[in-house]
Amino acid sequence: MKKTLNDYLEALPSDRRKKVDKRAAELIAEEMTLQQLRKARQQSQKFLAEKLHVKQAEVSKIEHRADMYVSTLRDYVEALGGSLDIIASFPNRNPVRISHFETLGEEARDALEA
Repeated sequence: MKKTLNDYLEALPSDRRKKVDKRAAELIAEEMTLQQLRKARQQSQKFLAEKLHVKQAEVSKIEHRADMYVSTLRDYVEALGGSLDIIASFPNRNPVRISHFETLGEEARDALEA
């Protein structure tokens, strides 16, 4: 008889199971869609639309896009109270933070204000 993952987990001591569950929750929390991120921050699309000066329907479109401008993503994350970092990962190397995009949002805002 084959042993399932649930069978294996149920056989673990409770303290070990708690560690496995905690780590699984951490890994799941590390990856979210924009919609999941917004909900985790307990914000509505309407709230975000007001912060971004767009209509609620535009927030929905942003959340469902597979491709968007970095500045749009940055604005979305900042409206939720966060900041956006872009990290490049390579095999056998430490991750590298890409700094080129840091001023991108500032330049766009400056252009709008001019």
